[in-house]
Amino acid sequence: MVSYGRLTDRQRSFFASGETKSLGYRIDALRRLKAGIQQREGQLINALKADLNKSEFEAYMTEIGIVLEEISFALKHLRAWAKPRKVKTPITHFGARGYIYSEPYGLALILAPWNYPFQLAAAPLIGAIAAGNCAVLKPSELTPRTSETIAEIIRTSFQEDYITVVQGGIETSEALLMEKFDYIFFTGSVPVGKIVMIAAAKHLTPVTLELGGKSPCIVHDDANLKLAARRIAWGKFMNAGQTCVAPDYIYVHQSVKERFLKELESAIKELYGERPLLNPDYTRIVGRKYFDRLKAFLGNGTLAFGGGTDSEKLIIEPTVLTDIGWQDPVMQEEIFGPLLPVLEYGDLPEAIREIGSQPKPLALYLFTESKGVQEKVRERLSFGGGCINDTVYHITSPYLPFGGVGSSGMGAYHGQASFDTFSHSKSVLKQTTWFDLPFRFPNRKNGLKIIKRFLK
Repeated sequence: MVSYGRLTDRQRSFFASGETKSLGYRIDALRRLKAGIQQREGQLINALKADLNKSEFEAYMTEIGIVLEEISFALKHLRAWAKPRKVKTPITHFGARGYIYSEPYGLALILAPWNYPFQLAAAPLIGAIAAGNCAVLKPSELTPRTSETIAEIIRTSFQEDYITVVQGGIETSEALLMEKFDYIFFTGSVPVGKIVMIAAAKHLTPVTLELGGKSPCIVHDDANLKLAARRIAWGKFMNAGQTCVAPDYIYVHQSVKERFLKELESAIKELYGERPLLNPDYTRIVGRKYFDRLKAFLGNGTLAFGGGTDSEKLIIEPTVLTDIGWQDPVMQEEIFGPLLPVLEYGDLPEAIREIGSQPKPLALYLFTESKGVQEKVRERLSFGGGCINDTVYHITSPYLPFGGVGSSGMGAYHGQASFDTFSHSKSVLKQTTWFDLPFRFPNRKNGLKIIKRFLK
C-alpha cells in the first residue's frame, strides 16, 4: 500500500510556518480557487456530462454556481468570522476579560463522494481554507473526468504542500486514513462513515460525517397538492435521485393520496417529458452495480408510474411505487435513485410514530398549511434539517448549517458553519495584574465563607 507520509509531512511543515493563518493569505487563496473554477467552468460542465450525463443547467445550478456563491459568501464575511470574540466574565472573575479565538486545526483530509462530485469536494474545502488549514482532497474514482478537473484546478492554483488532490480508489482512501490528520471531513454512506470514524479514533482525530438515510416527505390533507407534487418531483428526481437529501419516500394522507398521485405524474412529465429515457439531459446512474441494485427494487409494491430502464445507458426513469410497506426491501435502506415509494397514513400521530421509529434521517419535508401540524412534526421528530412546503432548498442557504444527526451524520457546514467546523475555538482568559482576589487562596481567613456567597 502506498504511503502518504511524505505528503502529510510537507503539509504539516508548511502549516507550521504560519502562512496559512494570515487572513490575507486565506482571502487570496479563496480568490484563487474562485478564479480557477471560473476559468474551467466549461471543462467542469463537460466532465459532469461525461461522468453522470448532467445537463449544463443542472451542473451549474447544483455544482458550480452553488460553490461560487459559497466562496463569495466566505469572502464577504471571513474578516468578521475570524475576529476574536470578547465574552462576558462572571463576578468571580472580576478584573479579567475572556476571549474566544478561532484557530485552524492544521491538516485536514476531505473525502468526497460521487453524486455531486464537484460541489461536495469544493464546499468543505472552502471551509478548510477560510479557517486557515492545509488540506488533502480525495475526490471520487467513480467520476474520473470530474476528479481530474478538480485536480487540475487545485494543481494550478495552489502549491502541493498547502492544498493537494490525491486520486485513486478504495485503497487510496484506506492509505490516507492511516496517516495522522488533524481533521477529517467525510461525505458518503453510513457503512463507510463508520470505517472513517474507526480510523479517526486511532489518532483521536475529530470528524464531520455527512451521511444520509431515508428522508421522509409528509403530505398532509391540507397541502397544496399541485405545488407539493412539483417541488417533490424536482427535489427527488434531480440528479436521478442520487442526492443525499432527496425525499426518500412519501407519506401522504389517505384522503388526498389519489389526487396527489395524479399531480405527481403530471409534474414528472412536465419536468422530464413523456419519455424520460429519451431525454438527453436526464442524469444516468453512476455505475452498473448501482443500476442493478435499483432495478431490483422495481418489483416492490405496485408500479404506479414510470419503471422504464435502459441498461446500456444506465438510466432509470422517474418511478413511483405504491402499495409499499415498511417490510419491503425498498424501505430497508436509502434508495439513492429515481424510485419514490408512496405510503399512506390515516392520522398525523400515526405518521409521526412510524417515522420516529426509524433511524434519524438527514432531512425531513412537510407539506401543510397548518402551523399546528408544522410545530408537531418539528418538535416530535429528530432530523438533520429540512423544509416546510419545499424540498432540498434548505441546503442552498449559507445561513443554515447543514448536517445530520444520529445515523445520518455529525457536524455541519455551509456559510459560517464551514468556518466553525474547521476551526478550534480557543478560550483565553486575560487576568489583571493590578490587584488580586485573595479569597480564592486556601490560606485566606473566611475564604470559604466568601466563596459560598458567589458559588451557589
